[in-house]
Amino acid sequence: MFGIVNYPTFVLTVLLFLAIPGPGLLGIVAATGKNGQRAGFVSTLGVVVGDWVHMMLAGIGVAALLQANPLVFKVIQYLGAVYLIYIGVTLLRVKVAEPSALPGQRSPGQSVDAGTRDFRRLFLITLMNPKAIVFYMAFFPLFINPAEHHGAWTLLAMGVTVSCLTMLFCFAVVLLVNVITTRLKQHVWIGKIAHKLAGVTLIGFGIKLSTN
Repeated sequence: MFGIVNYPTFVLTVLLFLAIPGPGLLGIVAATGKNGQRAGFVSTLGVVVGDWVHMMLAGIGVAALLQANPLVFKVIQYLGAVYLIYIGVTLLRVKVAEPSALPGQRSPGQSVDAGTRDFRRLFLITLMNPKAIVFYMAFFPLFINPAEHHGAWTLLAMGVTVSCLTMLFCFAVVLLVNVITTRLKQHVWIGKIAHKLAGVTLIGFGIKLSTN
């Protein structure tokens, strides 16, 4: 299919990587738990757009440039780490709403502003991970048939597949998290623990990214 070798294996591998908890997935879960499923959907779109930037950069060989210039790679890496730590600290300091304030109860203007923030936050979290470029640069060739590939069309087909799988998987996670948080919203302490755990985990990801 479009020069992609073992397409079913490609799909299963992408799903496997999506299921591994990372900054993007954790950010989507945190946004859903705090502001409802709309925030989770918008955050997912931020991740998808960020992934497309990485895939396009990988496609034009920026990964090779980053590997050839360790200083540039480190600078981008540290910026990503600082942003993750900032988001983590923000989650640690956030005040969880009382039970009467259900997820998604905002005026239309507030919803638009919050949606923009959710999109931007997850877009930046995804974008600030330069290792994703290297990952796509190393991952895609594993499923490309050199004798049958169609150049940019093959890479486009792989990118569209990754985006569709990301949206399907993350939308399912958003729906599940929204059901759980809606039912447990009356227990404020659960929300507090969830935010603290998400904050600490994001800070951990930031520290790990900066020390690798």
